[in-house]
Amino acid sequence: MMFPLVRDLAAPIALLRVPVTVTCRVLGFSTQAFYKWLANPVSQRDWDDAHLINAALDLHSDDPEFGYRLLTDELRLEGFMASENRVWRLCSQQRIFSVHSRKRGLSRKPGPPVHDDLLERDFSAETFNSKWLTDITEHPTGEGKLYLCAVKDCASNRIVGYSLDARMTSELAVTALQNAIALRSPAGTIVHSDRGGQFRSRKYVLALQQAGLAGSMGRVAACADNAAMESFFSLLQKNVLNRKRWDTREQLRLAIVTWIERTYHRRRRQEGLGRLTPVEFETIHHSTTQTATAA
Repeated sequence: MMFPLVRDLAAPIALLRVPVTVTCRVLGFSTQAFYKWLANPVSQRDWDDAHLINAALDLHSDDPEFGYRLLTDELRLEGFMASENRVWRLCSQQRIFSVHSRKRGLSRKPGPPVHDDLLERDFSAETFNSKWLTDITEHPTGEGKLYLCAVKDCASNRIVGYSLDARMTSELAVTALQNAIALRSPAGTIVHSDRGGQFRSRKYVLALQQAGLAGSMGRVAACADNAAMESFFSLLQKNVLNRKRWDTREQLRLAIVTWIERTYHRRRRQEGLGRLTPVEFETIHHSTTQTATAA
C-alpha cells in the first residue's frame, strides 16, 4: 500500500515536501482514495484479522500439531467466526503450520525441551508414584485414527491414567495426567515424556506445576529414553491393535480399555514383578507396608 508514503511525503517535517495531489497523480490513484484511507488507516477487516492471528498463535503454541482446519474449529469455540479459507490465508501469511505438515523449503525439527531429563534411562523405582512415564500412540479405524495417551508407574508398571480421543491435542495428554493424579494423589512425582508438542504445551506444563509434579524429557529421536513406555505400547499393539481391523473408534476404545483393566492389570504376570500382575504387586506391597506399620 502506497498511502503511507503519500502521507509521509506531505508531512510538514518532511525534508522535501511533495503535495498530496502530485504524489497521487504520479502513483496513479485519486486523492479521494488517499483521504478515505487517511480517515481510517486500519480497516475493520485488518483489525479483525489481527485479533484472529493473535488467537491462532496462542492456540498453535498450545497444540503445534494443529493445522488450519483444526485451528478453525478451535477459533470458533473461542467465539471467532471465520471460514477455513480465511484461516488458511492468515496461517499461510504468518507461517503457522502443523508440525506434521511437509512443506517444501521448510525444515522442521522437534521443539526444545521444557524440562531436563531427570531419569536418564533409569526406569527403576523403589516406591510407587516416584516415577511416571507417559506417551501417546495411535491406531487407524474405519472412522479415522484413535489416539491413546497413557501414564505408567515405574514401580508397579501399572497404567495409572489414560485418555482416548479422536484428536491428538494437549488436552489428550492433560486428561491422562489428571486421571492419574485423581487416582494416585502423587507428590513430587517425576513425569517423563518425549518432546511431543502435547507435552511441551503450556496447558500440560501448567497441569504439572499445579499438581506439584516434576517434568522430565528425553532426547530427540531416542526411543530408549522412554523404552519402558514403548514396551507397554508394543504389548498393546500385538494384543489388541493389530489383531483385527477396527470399524469404529468406539469398538477400538472399548477393546483398549478392556485389555488394560482386565488383562494387563489383572491377568498378565510380569517377570520384573516376581511373576505378579501390577494389581497383585501393589496389593501385596500395600499389605506388607500396613503390617510393618502396625507392628
